[in-house]
Amino acid sequence: MHIMFTVIVRLIVTMFIGIILTPLVKLLSYQVGAVDNPGPRRINTKVMPTMGGLAIFLAFAFSTIFLFQDLIPRSFIFPLLLGGLAIVITGIIDDIFELKPLPKTIGVVIGACIVYFIGDVRFDSLSLPMIGFIDLSWISFPLTIIWILAITNSLNLIDGLDGLASGVSIIALTTIGIIGYFFLTEPQIFVPITIFVLVASIAGFFPYNFHPARIYLGDTGALFLGFMISVLSLQNLKNATLISLVTPMVIMGVPVTDTVFAIIRRHINKQKISSADKMHLHHRLLSLGFSHKGAVLTIYALALIFSFIALILSYNTSIWAVLLLVAAVAIGLELFVELIGLMGPNRQPLMCLFKFFGDKDYRTQLKEKWFSKK
Repeated sequence: MHIMFTVIVRLIVTMFIGIILTPLVKLLSYQVGAVDNPGPRRINTKVMPTMGGLAIFLAFAFSTIFLFQDLIPRSFIFPLLLGGLAIVITGIIDDIFELKPLPKTIGVVIGACIVYFIGDVRFDSLSLPMIGFIDLSWISFPLTIIWILAITNSLNLIDGLDGLASGVSIIALTTIGIIGYFFLTEPQIFVPITIFVLVASIAGFFPYNFHPARIYLGDTGALFLGFMISVLSLQNLKNATLISLVTPMVIMGVPVTDTVFAIIRRHINKQKISSADKMHLHHRLLSLGFSHKGAVLTIYALALIFSFIALILSYNTSIWAVLLLVAAVAIGLELFVELIGLMGPNRQPLMCLFKFFGDKDYRTQLKEKWFSKK
């Protein structure tokens, strides 16, 4: 009880450090030109300071090094902070000069290499049903880099509304921390503590970022939070099973889904994968008449549903239960995506399938159209 009380007090102090640092970072953002100007693809109507993620990083670094030095091993936290620093520097440069996708990717890869080689954060093996144990060997490195890149960029893509990426990060990290504390077979208490320190750091920044925002995360924050989520989720994936592999992907269901459908949408429309559009989840909700705050709260609710599913997956390790749950979620998600038009107009394959079986007039129309073509 004494240790838990001490941890809670230190987490509250960490949150207040974030609260104090954020206005200072806001002033610094204006000074160095890390601002977001209004534009066709922007939600903001006035110049907004970015680089808010620097406040989160500084609060997190200070707390893990000084406030929690007796609970978090330095051999564990230093590689994470060094890799995170590489990400933050990349984000700061991007917030000031607007880097192209390749330099940003290189920055994330550098951070990933630091945690892989210095922090030993990696996939070592994989255990699959009906296949058994697989020693990943040389595949471990590219697989780890791809994992970190995918999660980092997926969070970066949803950072389009006030408080969206920071709120989703709090939900995702809290879920990972709970799973790490209660469900790991060999619990290492410093891992969930580290996760909750990061949550407290974001919580200190969050009041300034929620609608109406006074400062944005910027790429500094979105890349850093995505990077940390990917790295911290890997702590349970060194010797991964199907369930342990699926769980963090479910936790990150909102950004992962948005990213996957963005890739599919751009491929269908013959656009570059890195090209920008206004068809992301938050854009579609706004176009359907949701208010700014309403769209954000709706996505929070989706993130909470995914987190609850992840907790169920961690509790019930039956492979058939997992497969049925994942299939049900996939069908529900596809219906939601089609209803809000995330893939674009007139692309509703599942809805059309349901209409084909349930609507006689629709079947007749399809037959007439098909015969007319012949």
